[in-house]
Amino acid sequence: METETEMLNTYFTNGAEVEISSDEDGFRGAWYEGIVVRPIQKKQRRNKDEDDDDDESSNKLRVLVEYKTLMADKKGKRPLKEAMTLVQLRPRPPPERRRKFEVSDEVDAYYNDGWWEGVVMELSGDGKYSVFFRGTRDQLEFEESQIRIHREWANGKWTPSFGDEGEEKQDEKELVSTETKPNNKAAEFFSKGSLVEVSSDEEGFEGAWFVATIVKLLDNGNYLIEYQNLRNNDDTAFLQEETDRLHIRPSPPDVGSFESFKVLEEVDALHNDGWWVGVISKVLKGQRYKVYFKASNEELEFKHADVRLHLDWTNGKWVRASQALKL
Repeated sequence: METETEMLNTYFTNGAEVEISSDEDGFRGAWYEGIVVRPIQKKQRRNKDEDDDDDESSNKLRVLVEYKTLMADKKGKRPLKEAMTLVQLRPRPPPERRRKFEVSDEVDAYYNDGWWEGVVMELSGDGKYSVFFRGTRDQLEFEESQIRIHREWANGKWTPSFGDEGEEKQDEKELVSTETKPNNKAAEFFSKGSLVEVSSDEEGFEGAWFVATIVKLLDNGNYLIEYQNLRNNDDTAFLQEETDRLHIRPSPPDVGSFESFKVLEEVDALHNDGWWVGVISKVLKGQRYKVYFKASNEELEFKHADVRLHLDWTNGKWVRASQALKL
């Protein structure tokens, strides 16, 4: 795992082309193209009550970036510049070959000057694609040239890797070996009683997954689920809700225990009865961590037992950084 300084010197040197994410309302889930102007090392005074042995110094490493498509003035002549943390930056993805997309493919679509994560819902006969955006619940149509494969940047690697959009090569150090074969181009079928995790687009719940059980498959193709930890309004029973295939995934595999997590490692943290995706921002004494949540722009403290490795369920595979685990 590279340190912040190593990542800065490797990927975010002056003039480097990058993509920038934002925590502001209306911009979450999008990546905007830009360049690195220079690093900013801001010295912060240490709180005397703060743990002296925190393994990250009190220096906050930020990078001044200049957007390529966002402007600071109404005339559109002065590019916007902002100071960003490293967790809000990633290198510009290299160009990829043109390809055809299929229903249920996870993609990024170029819209409103940025790349937004979505899911292909329909294929049009004229070569266009209808893409659904979970965050806004919008479904819009795009040309093939306006869509790219959705990739995650973690620990200095792209997933899926470039040139490997077909079957992912499995690492010899794969974390799990359990194998099932869901149809990753249609609605994954979960039988009654299956343990799953469910997400929500409601404000304040973005980025969280809640453990639930399948009650039944509905006639419209959706699922009736019962949450494992959330109760109904009068607290007489566990909450039941209808959810669609875009907001449900299998229970993540058991990847074994980790002795410790490192700064900038992507994790899920158990908070308010759900698992929330975040990034380790600081390692504390006593196997405790500070975790930064991009969706809410918060930083909270957790014990080791309440943190797990973050995995993404993408096209029928569990994906972690450079590893794709086909379950």
